Order: sequence, then structure tokens, then C-alpha cells
Amino acid sequence: MGWKSDLRELKPLFHLLLPLCVHWIAEEMTVSVLVDVTTGALCPGQSTCSEAIYINGIQQTIVGVFKMVVLPLLGQLADEYGRKPLLLLTVSTTIIPFALLAWNHTKEFVYAYYVIRTISYIISQGSIFCIAVAYTADIVSDSKRAAVFSWITGLFSASHVLGNILARFLPERYIFLVSIALLIFCPVYMQLFLNETVKPAPRRDKDSACLTKTLKVVKKRFESMKDAATLVMSNPTLRSISLVSFFYELGMSGISSVLLYYLKAAFGFNKNQFSEILMMVGIGSIASQALLYGLAWAAWVPYLSASFGVIYVLVKPATYAIISKASSSANQGKAQGFVAGVQSIASLLSPLAMSPLTSWFLSNNAPFNCKGFSIVVASICMVISFCYACLIETDAISCHDSENDVERSLLSAS
Repeated sequence: MGWKSDLRELKPLFHLLLPLCVHWIAEEMTVSVLVDVTTGALCPGQSTCSEAIYINGIQQTIVGVFKMVVLPLLGQLADEYGRKPLLLLTVSTTIIPFALLAWNHTKEFVYAYYVIRTISYIISQGSIFCIAVAYTADIVSDSKRAAVFSWITGLFSASHVLGNILARFLPERYIFLVSIALLIFCPVYMQLFLNETVKPAPRRDKDSACLTKTLKVVKKRFESMKDAATLVMSNPTLRSISLVSFFYELGMSGISSVLLYYLKAAFGFNKNQFSEILMMVGIGSIASQALLYGLAWAAWVPYLSASFGVIYVLVKPATYAIISKASSSANQGKAQGFVAGVQSIASLLSPLAMSPLTSWFLSNNAPFNCKGFSIVVASICMVISFCYACLIETDAISCHDSENDVERSLLSAS
């Protein structure tokens, strides 16, 4: 059967997927408790915390600014120096910020958490998945990639469900401790068992001066990023999927950045209810319920709406498969990294509108009674993304001719 064949394709990826699933579980199990911790530290005794909403918006904006450069850079480094060292770096960045909250929940520690977590997000958010997809593309044949990406995304959703189950039943004081233990396990396991799929490029100019080497690296990175942009923009499929990813991420970032704070302010939800909501989201996804969240009139509406969007789980594997098929094997990291950089631009722009809009409509000064108006706006962005997705020409996806022509022109110009 087809699904058995797909499972056989996953076997060589076991040492990649096991630590990644553990990492996703560890990160997800902290999501539901973070709202209570940050709100309790910054706005004691209150259900609405404008400071927490604004700090989250500022954090997302800063992350978006730096990710525009960091994500394509990490993709290029993964192509040149190997997937394993970049995976080890990205999965290790979450340990310290959660260790701070495991130590203390005071305002000072929460501020320190936000600072270090921002740095962690810049390095790891989006890049882990991109590098994992590039690693998968190194091993799996073209015809099987879409199915394998779907399985990986399914494992991602299942990991989120397991993380929220743990958060639902674990006492709050143990959540960060368990999360840290799982996060430490991931890089240790990868270091011991994960095999490299890329042969690192030989190092040259070992005797060059440090400043000269630094300037060469900066220049090389700039040229490589420019080449990646040229390759993507010259390919109609990659150009279209970049637009789809931009508006999709614009909407999803807007929803995810304010959703839990909105539910806490509107309905007084706590850790357990957040975990239940996120479990249902992980099982069913959140494509079709985006509008219902914004127009929710009772506390049971988010629970119902979280069970609707089964189509959402297809977005990521479809996007990665399209990018993978539309780019050559030598440029997997560059193409995935560039589109991830486009998504980071959307992540940068989204909180600039969503944070003040959410805070405004949750306050007593709202122009009309619609506490979830910002989520309605975010859902409109996702509709625009859907319209662009309908314009992608699927017949041209597997053709690499245009990319190869661009590569030849770039090589001849150099």
C-alpha cells in the first residue's frame, strides 16, 4: 500500500525525526502556561495585560527584522557546511530562556526571558523546519518528497498534541523542568546518532588576516543571498509560492501572536483551557476557524471552531514540496531559506498592526464591540493567500530549466 511505502521512506529519517518530535513536544508544552506566567508577572491580578501583548508584538517585530537575514543565511550555511551543525545550533537555543522561567517567575526574570527568547527565536524559529526539510530532500527521492513532508508535518502536529496533553495534566511548577530535560535530550541525541548528508566545502585561506576573512565572508553571504533572490524571482512557481507564504504567514502570525491573550481577556481562560484548545487545534488545525475566533460570542465557540480546519495541516507540506520540486538539489537550502525569509517579513509586519489593534478592541475605548476584530483582519490575509495559491501553475512545478538557465548566467557572470 502507498502509506506503507511512505513509512519506509521515513526509516532513514528516524534519527532526525525522533529528536525533532521531542523538541516540538518540549516547546509546545510551555505555550499554554506562558500566558499565565507573563500576565501574572507583568500585570498581577489582572486578566488583560496590554504590556504583555505589546512586548510580544515588539518581540515578534524584532525577530522578523533579523530573520529576514538570518533564515536565508542559515539555509546557505546548511548547504555549504552541512545540516547537522546547523540543526545542533538551532535546537539548542531554547534551553536557556526556559531555564530562567523554571528558576523564577518574577518580573525581572520574565523580562530576561523575553530578551533571550527573542535571540532564540531569531536563530531557531522557522530555520529548524527549513533545515530538516533540506536534510529530508538530501535523502528522499523527488517523487516521494510531498508524501514524506506530509508525514513530517503530521508528526509536528502530533508532537504539539502530546505537548499540550502533558501541559494539561502536569502541575505548572513541573512544566518548565520537564521541558528543559526534553530540550537537552535533543542536541545530545543528534550529536550521537544523526548522520551528515552534505560534505562540507574545503576551507581555504587559513593564513588570511581575520579582518580580511570577515570581509570576505560578509561579501560572500551578500552575493549568495542576492543569487538566491535572483533564482527565486526568476522562477514563476517559487515567486508565486513566496506570495502565498507571505500573506499566509501575515494572517497566521497575527492570529497566533494574540490569540491566547485574547482568550484570557475575553473568557478568562487558564492553562488547562489553553491546553485543551491547543490540543484541538493540533488535531484539526485552525484554517476555517480563524473568522469564528474573531466573532466568538461565548466561551464554547473557540472549542467548536478549533475542530474544523483539517485542510490547514496540508499547507506546510504542500509549500515545502512545491519549493523542493521547483528548485534543484544544490539549491534546496537557499530556496527554502529565501521563502522562509519572506515569511519572516510577514512575521515582522503582522504585530505592528495586530498588537495595538488587539489591545484597542480589548479595552473600553473600542469603536464597536468586537474583541476579536484583529483576528478577523488576520483571516482576511489568509483569504488573499488562498487567492494567490489558486494562481500557481502546477504543470510547471517540476521543471528546473529556468533555474538552471539562471544558474548558468550567474556562473558565467562571476
